[in-house]
Amino acid sequence: MVLLVVGCGTAGTGAAAPVVTADGVQRVEVTFADGAVTGGVRRYAVPLGSTVDLVVASDVAEQVHLHGYDRMTYVTAGATATLRFAADLPGVFDVELEGSGTPLTQLQIA
Repeated sequence: MVLLVVGCGTAGTGAAAPVVTADGVQRVEVTFADGAVTGGVRRYAVPLGSTVDLVVASDVAEQVHLHGYDRMTYVTAGATATLRFAADLPGVFDVELEGSGTPLTQLQIA
């Protein structure tokens, strides 16, 4: 099955599809620069039971927190960090830069 999404909605207006890698991993990429998420904060629809790579690039050093799953990773300034997890809890989960409380994205897992 192939799902084609045209355009990307914001967190409140619909969910975008993550990139699916050759090995079936759902890859969600977020870039934080100059105090904001590039392209705005989006919600991504992730299939329940899938493996997810949450990839965060940042121009500031911060802790990335996936709420609900209570998973964290640290990204250094000018670098990229990847948080891999099994999407085994359904719901909508916020991802933020923990120290500043800055929203990065939402994951809608169903």
